[in-house]
Amino acid sequence: MKTIDLNEKYGLIDAKWSPHVVAELNGQQVKLAKIEGEFVWHAHELEDEMFYVVQGALEMRFRNSVQNVGPGQMIVVPKGVEHCPVAAPDTWIMLVEPASTDHTGGVDTPLRVDRCDSI
Repeated sequence: MKTIDLNEKYGLIDAKWSPHVVAELNGQQVKLAKIEGEFVWHAHELEDEMFYVVQGALEMRFRNSVQNVGPGQMIVVPKGVEHCPVAAPDTWIMLVEPASTDHTGGVDTPLRVDRCDSI
């Protein structure tokens, strides 16, 4: 057991849309990412996904609505729900999701990360 300094960990991240694992518990991974601009429309058929905004702003687009998520706020996207994250410049997020979660829900895109590195 040791304390994790999130600011220190964010300082190690350069690439946008490339989550890094900072902790694991009960089959779930806690991931940090810096994001900016539009991601890709996708869904996770078997896993829920939690987004917590540390700084910046996230617009979570759904096919029939949009939810704005600001610093200190979070949103849970239920399994099977198609979504497209869009982030303001310099947005930092924390994700909590099962370790088995495919980054893009199987969508082939240059933004896809096959394996999230640990930091």
